[in-house]
Amino acid sequence: MRVRFYAVAAAAAASVVAGPAAAVARAASGAVEDTECRTSVQGSEGVAICFNPDPDLDHVQLHIECAQWWDPDVDGPQVPVGPAETVTLSDRCWEEISSVWVTRLPDGSGS
Repeated sequence: MRVRFYAVAAAAAASVVAGPAAAVARAASGAVEDTECRTSVQGSEGVAICFNPDPDLDHVQLHIECAQWWDPDVDGPQVPVGPAETVTLSDRCWEEISSVWVTRLPDGSGS
């Protein structure tokens, strides 16, 4: 499994400018911003790009269901996604992919 990390400077700068008052207001309103992932299939490779807008650490895990019965399905490792961080997860089947999805474990409880 390949994992790439990208720091998102603009989002980090925005969270610094907003400061703790914004975090307190968001917590008081009960709004929780979950890590968002977008998945795609490129041939026999499944890709997920995940961004964590929350100030807390999250963990994401890529899952791929292969179309052929003899092709082993993929459950990748749980990968940490820090605040204002983007990660790219990818893995592959030998042949066609039936479906790709990502599961999330909040609060750093996954590793």
